[in-house]
Amino acid sequence: WSSGGCSSDLRAVSGERSYEPSAWEWVREQVEQYEASGGAAANTLRDTGLPIVVLHTVGRRSGALRKSPLMKVEFEGVYALVASQGGAPTHPWWYRNLLEHPDEIALQDGPQPFAVTVREITGEEKAQWWARCVEAYPPYAEYQAKTDRVIPVLLASRR
Repeated sequence: WSSGGCSSDLRAVSGERSYEPSAWEWVREQVEQYEASGGAAANTLRDTGLPIVVLHTVGRRSGALRKSPLMKVEFEGVYALVASQGGAPTHPWWYRNLLEHPDEIALQDGPQPFAVTVREITGEEKAQWWARCVEAYPPYAEYQAKTDRVIPVLLASRR
């Protein structure tokens, strides 16, 4: 995160961490284009036309700032973060980072990232949000069907 124009909450979240771009070229490029345009470009998942947000976490081993484009699932100002990893048998790295550094998370949905509080949901609350998630991105249902793990859903709210 740059310090220019950020809230004190965001500076507290970001600290003086160096940014470590993704090893995946398409992720690096999407994040770079998204940030350079203030969210006006590279704001959809590849050629699907479906909107994304950029999640900021701290690497649990590196301690570096990490950024991940995720599907945008938003309802009344709250965002769902779906740890699907395409239905892989393991959780995505960003989910593990988030658990390790729960107080250092931000989300970018537009020009500037903002600090968020995140909590994992279960039961009826998860069922309601899962329906919203599948509506926003139908492949989530296929991802859950192809893995034995329960795909975590977390809610992110502005601090």
